[in-house]
Amino acid sequence: MTQKSTTVRYSLSAIKRKIARGASKTRADAPEAAPIGQDFWKRARVVMPRGKTSVHLRIDTDVFEWFKMQGDGHLTRMNAVLRSYVDAHKR
Repeated sequence: MTQKSTTVRYSLSAIKRKIARGASKTRADAPEAAPIGQDFWKRARVVMPRGKTSVHLRIDTDVFEWFKMQGDGHLTRMNAVLRSYVDAHKR
C-alpha cells in the first residue's frame, strides 16, 4: 500500500496572496497577537530541546480523540500538557 505525501510547499509570496484573499487557515475569531515589548526580550530565556523517547502509551480514547480533533500537532500538544504538569510539580 503506497501512501501519498500530504506536504504542500508554498513560497512566501504565495502565502501572502492567500492571506490577502482571506484563504488563511487562521480562524476568524482568533485573537490578535499582542506586540512584544522590550521587557519580553529582557526576561526571555533560551530553552534547549530535550531528547525524546518513543513509548507505547495507552490512554482513554476520548482524551486522544479530543487532542486529535484540535488538528495537526496533537502529540506535541499532549507532550506540552505533560511537560507543564511535570514542571508544576517540580517546584
